Amino acid sequence: MTDTLAPAGPFSAPERDAVYRAIKTRRDVRSQFLPDPVSDDVLRRLLTAAHHAPSVGLMQPWNFVVIRDPSVKAQVAQAFSRANEEAAAMFPAERRALYSSLKLQGIEQAPVNLLITCDRTRDGATGLGRTHAPDMDLHSTVCAVQNLWLAARAEGVGVGWVSIVTDADLRGIFGLPDHVVPVAYLCIGHVAELHTEPELQVKGWANRLPLDDLIFTDRWGQH
Repeated sequence: MTDTLAPAGPFSAPERDAVYRAIKTRRDVRSQFLPDPVSDDVLRRLLTAAHHAPSVGLMQPWNFVVIRDPSVKAQVAQAFSRANEEAAAMFPAERRALYSSLKLQGIEQAPVNLLITCDRTRDGATGLGRTHAPDMDLHSTVCAVQNLWLAARAEGVGVGWVSIVTDADLRGIFGLPDHVVPVAYLCIGHVAELHTEPELQVKGWANRLPLDDLIFTDRWGQH
């Protein structure tokens, strides 16, 4: 294989601005999904973006399970409902009412659901870059999720991450082998509007932290 190099200079100003716009306006979508189908071409572009994510040792540990079957979505929605009831009871009383008022999934409303998994055997027993950091395969898979999410924003497609569901339920519904870990269950569909700020901030659950408070120099805690 011939090694080729390409210029590494900055993007043009409009290209750069588009990247930052996708980053800053990306939202976790739960209730704004339109019924319009997501075309195969658009979905393919999103999956291609995910597949071009960085992965340690070029292990590419991800797989993508595309779900359109309403009966499968219904099983996941039931699993979410069980987990969500358990989750509500974990919050203090003063937060419980607000938690229960939040819409935290769009499983059956979104035209497409997507399960992104991590195959923990993909790079063999000793993978490059995992000898001392064995969870890098999981971290690499999350990079694929982020790539897909930003590409979706550029396409005018909304994405919502459903985290309130157990691994055991996802394993059972999708027949995952033991060495495959469910990393992200996503709801995907076209949207007409997005919140200008994160929805949980709009609803009063949390606020974005000041960046300067999170930056240290040379060692922990040193601003």
